[in-house]
Amino acid sequence: MPFVRRLELYFEFKALGTNWRTEILAGFTTFMTMAYIVFVNPAILHETGMPLAAVTAATCISAAAGSLLMGAFARYPIALAPGMGLNAYFTYVVVKGMGIPWQAALGAVFISGVMFLFLTLIGARQLILAAIPQQLYAAVAAGVGLFIALIGFRNSGIIVPSPTTTVTLGNLREPGTALAVFGLLLIAALLAWRVRAAMLIGILATTVFGLVTGVAHWAPQAYRLSDLSATAGKLDIAATLRLGFLEIVFVFLFIDLFDNIGTLVAVGKRAGLFDEARRIPRVNRILLSDAVATIVGSLTGTSTVVSYIESAAGVAAGGRSGVTAITTGLLFVAALFIAPVVGAIPNAATAPALIVVGSLMMAVLTEIDWHDPEVAIPAFLTMLTIPLTFSIANGLAFGFTAFTLLKLLRGKFREVNWLVYLLTALFLARFVYVAP
Repeated sequence: MPFVRRLELYFEFKALGTNWRTEILAGFTTFMTMAYIVFVNPAILHETGMPLAAVTAATCISAAAGSLLMGAFARYPIALAPGMGLNAYFTYVVVKGMGIPWQAALGAVFISGVMFLFLTLIGARQLILAAIPQQLYAAVAAGVGLFIALIGFRNSGIIVPSPTTTVTLGNLREPGTALAVFGLLLIAALLAWRVRAAMLIGILATTVFGLVTGVAHWAPQAYRLSDLSATAGKLDIAATLRLGFLEIVFVFLFIDLFDNIGTLVAVGKRAGLFDEARRIPRVNRILLSDAVATIVGSLTGTSTVVSYIESAAGVAAGGRSGVTAITTGLLFVAALFIAPVVGAIPNAATAPALIVVGSLMMAVLTEIDWHDPEVAIPAFLTMLTIPLTFSIANGLAFGFTAFTLLKLLRGKFREVNWLVYLLTALFLARFVYVAP
């Protein structure tokens, strides 16, 4: 079939050592690990007064648009969806904390998306990506791996909050936690047997087992495309400008910029996307896809759309081309109509996959020279602060700042890129004026 062969050439199947079966399975795996956003994002944004059904539709459409664009245009296995953390900032800080109407907050998201697009077109975001010290790449990837694993441990109930020790072991006899332990052992065993679809099989098998045992529950509730009308096009840019949007837009812009860079580095390392010069080919297309997705998200009625670290699950399942992201995007389209089925997938089924993905991403630690303090300390701070502060941006901030200051103290200021100095100053300003 000439058309199929042309697609394989376009997506570079031969060069990447992949095939349709592997890519589609990887896309399903990525979707399974991030399907929670279809319900979590609307639940958070609904607290602003936004209609739940409309935000659910907007979540599915923006995730589909971003993932399809990333797969077809940028040709990378990176899925996008409204970002966790940014949706909380949108709801609890901007709308509920500052008393700004959600329509004006959507306007701020739109303006930040336009600024993303502008910064990408003039090459500023690419310069920032290129300025990241090479020795921090592996630390970011490992830190994101720990971040993913921590989310998995928390969602499964294996690790729970503790007022005395911050975190502690959860109740392993609790049904949901026991189900997650079962899923973790199943996925690990399948991987040990070299089963390529290990994570997808593990998630589905754990879900089925949870439904059969009553741990997971299916609660049908229909969502339709027409529900989108309650938020689509309702952004109020004029109100945003009147309210003095600069600080709000800056936070959306700043956090999304560095969270996306961190995700790109982490997934890129895991998927082997970097070339011999440690650059990512077609990086412009990746960043353009991200910027356009955020604009689409604001127009449909949701907070900032970002690249998802859960994409690493699909990469771990063998995804290497844009077909993985396209598959995930199509599943988000389907989720708009079959949201109740997606909702049947419990945290106990997806959490084990996140833990396993986190473990797989630790392999990059061998690339760090742990005997050189100038490298080891910034790398360590980057790696630990990402999961402990629940923010990729914070990890980059600590790593950048430590790297720059150590170089200055050693008298090696000429070895630091001028843009790194600028970014370090911005990070310090963020800590002083923006960070809580």
